[in-house]
Amino acid sequence: MKVSRIRALRGPNLWSRHTSVEAVVACEPSELSMAAMPGFEARLRRRFPAIGVLQADGSLAHALEHAALSLQAQAGCPVTFSRTTATPEPGVHQLVVEYSEEAVGRMALELAEQLLRAAIDDTPFELDAALAALRAKDEDLRLGPSTGSIVAAAVARGIPYRRLTEGSLVQFGWGSRQRRIWAAETDASSAVSEAIAQDKDLTKKLLAAAGVPVPIGRPVADADQAWQVALEIGLPVVVKPQDGNQGKGVTVNIVGRDHFAIAYQAAAEYGEVMVEKFLPGCDYRLLVVGNRLVAAALRDPPHVIGDGQHSVQQLVDQANADPRRGDGHATPLTKMRVDAIAVARLQVQGLTLDAVPDKGRRVVLRNNANLSTGGTASDVTDDVHPEVAARAVAAAQMVGLHICGVDVVCESVLRPLEEQGGGVIEVNAAPGLRMHLSPSYGKGRNVGEAMIGDLFAAGDDGRIPVVAVTGTNGKTTVTRLVAHLFASAGLRVGMTNTDGVHVAGRQTDSGDCSGPRSARNVLLHPEVDAAVFETARGGMLREGLGFDRCSTAVVTNIGAGDHLGLNYITTVEDLAVLKRVIVQNVAATGWAVLNAADAIVAAMASVCPGKVIFFAADCHHPVLATHRAQGGRCVFVDGDHVVASEAAWRENLPLRDIPLTRGGRIGFQVENVMAAVGAAWASGLGWDAVRRGLAGFVNDAHNAPGRFNVMAYRGATLIADYGHNPDAMRALVAAVETMPAKRRSVVISGAGDRRDDDIREQTEILGRAFDDVILYQDAAQRGRADGEVVALLRGGLEGAARTRYVTDIRGEFAAIDHALERLAPGDLCLVLVDQVQEALEHLAKRIAEAG
Repeated sequence: MKVSRIRALRGPNLWSRHTSVEAVVACEPSELSMAAMPGFEARLRRRFPAIGVLQADGSLAHALEHAALSLQAQAGCPVTFSRTTATPEPGVHQLVVEYSEEAVGRMALELAEQLLRAAIDDTPFELDAALAALRAKDEDLRLGPSTGSIVAAAVARGIPYRRLTEGSLVQFGWGSRQRRIWAAETDASSAVSEAIAQDKDLTKKLLAAAGVPVPIGRPVADADQAWQVALEIGLPVVVKPQDGNQGKGVTVNIVGRDHFAIAYQAAAEYGEVMVEKFLPGCDYRLLVVGNRLVAAALRDPPHVIGDGQHSVQQLVDQANADPRRGDGHATPLTKMRVDAIAVARLQVQGLTLDAVPDKGRRVVLRNNANLSTGGTASDVTDDVHPEVAARAVAAAQMVGLHICGVDVVCESVLRPLEEQGGGVIEVNAAPGLRMHLSPSYGKGRNVGEAMIGDLFAAGDDGRIPVVAVTGTNGKTTVTRLVAHLFASAGLRVGMTNTDGVHVAGRQTDSGDCSGPRSARNVLLHPEVDAAVFETARGGMLREGLGFDRCSTAVVTNIGAGDHLGLNYITTVEDLAVLKRVIVQNVAATGWAVLNAADAIVAAMASVCPGKVIFFAADCHHPVLATHRAQGGRCVFVDGDHVVASEAAWRENLPLRDIPLTRGGRIGFQVENVMAAVGAAWASGLGWDAVRRGLAGFVNDAHNAPGRFNVMAYRGATLIADYGHNPDAMRALVAAVETMPAKRRSVVISGAGDRRDDDIREQTEILGRAFDDVILYQDAAQRGRADGEVVALLRGGLEGAARTRYVTDIRGEFAAIDHALERLAPGDLCLVLVDQVQEALEHLAKRIAEAG
């Protein structure tokens, strides 16, 4: 068994909507059936009893699939989907296994392969160590409970999210409607407010000015001054860092000099120290979101209860064995720490770590009650007095925090703070949410929902219009035209295609950017009001889609010459299954814009979760006619107009006002216009904007480079196009035949990653329409031998009905120059470019030289 080509599918993909690891698994003939491998399954189950049900006639690839999924599940990952499919190559399978964290999924696949090899060779496999490694990796990478609760609330509302780091920086929504959080901090709180919250002395002064009760105290320069301040304000006191969080370095209820010295040293490790009056009572955390209190918890300091048998250390170890306690913030509770502060606190109680406390005695390890130092929490949200809530909100607003954890010490939150000598001791700009989500006692509060509700108003899902365009031919032109229509409506558009990435009219990246990474980058941009993505086959196979769902999916056509034979896509039907991924991932409120004249494309309507707009040049096409009769939306040609129709309503768009179609003479451009009109209609654009956009879209080298760009050269007509498959050749021939010419010539090469028949068929088609054919070899032969592609192109010209002159030239630009030299006034030359931008620049240079 050999595992290769491991990929991470980070978005909806050919197999499912789940993020998954995909691999190619090649099995030897003896490995194609586990039933033919004596004792293998028994050895496998001894090493991993929880592997689940295996098919006796399944291959090792199937066993690998089940092992990779089950290992993740046993490690606590929420995964359920996996699949193994045979490829056309004998013994070769494609395996897909869902993951919740990519690195965990990859590790699980690697461990699953080790497990199978151990079962084959009858060698040991350390299952416990493997599961421990997976759990550790998962805990290290997955979102903590605070950020996770906010993300879960967003997902429940259909708001898309993206982790921007491996930490807790998360974007919700897309483009200009996005919001960002860092753990429990949101982009609504300024850096100034967060800096104020970090400065505890400044915070106290501001709160006091707002009428919020606070304990007296001040910063100190050294240990001696700190003790003098403690004596001035009166013991007991609290010693803590002036700039700190999570209870680090905080010691409360200090009553003696020795304990004070230890507390000062602990606080000084985190910076400048401050001393303040200890407020008697209980420790409460009040969570303010916006202008309201959403949760409150009573926090208990870390403690154990004596049983008369075990020492303090043993009781702590028992408590820390609770699976709810962990070392970080990934679990509901944190393990209690035994350090100098804990030892000092024990001494105040007359105890040591080895002492055995009486049964029922409460032994406190430190006085501050932060969960991060091992404390526990009880929900008291429903008990908070309105005046206490008002003081918490006032504290948050005085500091300027949109999300704020307000620490209060008082006897009870049932009465106003002023009545009981309580006060606010601290505000936190990045409050932990664990105590509210999963309190040790009481009702958990969905504070993540409150935070998302504050970021996004009811009914707002943070999404912008996203149009995904795919097909064999026309997808780049349709993408550019749809983007132009959006811009005509006043929207800032992000667009990706095979020519680059454009945001608000500015190119931000170049090259083939029709994959998911470029799409994600556009959705990340804060100045994008609408996005239009050319969605190519390669990107979907490599990584899946760059979005969870789109508002509109456009499929132009499906042709046989589009990379068949690559990545196990061997038939047009295979290609259709891949291309329809964008249709399957249309929003329930969205639309699929489908070519009714292409039976394979029209059939995709059945998998669309939303509604469908059909387009076709023939208004009487059966699919179109049936859809119209049912009151569905259709776009078609009626005489000299493109018509958008729904039930009895019609919108007429004169072809004479659409330069791209040259008055309707260029058939494939008419189809592109219909697809773009359908997308604009689905996106809710006004018809005035559509008209302006269609009239203003000029098919030149700037707007649509390499897409039927027409130029004049010394009285002859030049056309530059990027067509590179048989269907494109047919469309180009049909277009050229509408344009008068004395003599027609074509400059062509072929992509080496096409099938032999597809390469030959291109020149078979051109040989019936062109007098001269100038062949050249692409810059990149994509695995072909030198001269192999040109030989195939020549083969397609054997017996050509019209062609009388054939030559092959080394190099694209030399071939172009040769064709230009042969042109006479009234001739027409079609140049099928390979290096689009460079070739267009070369043509522009030659045209300029010709005057």
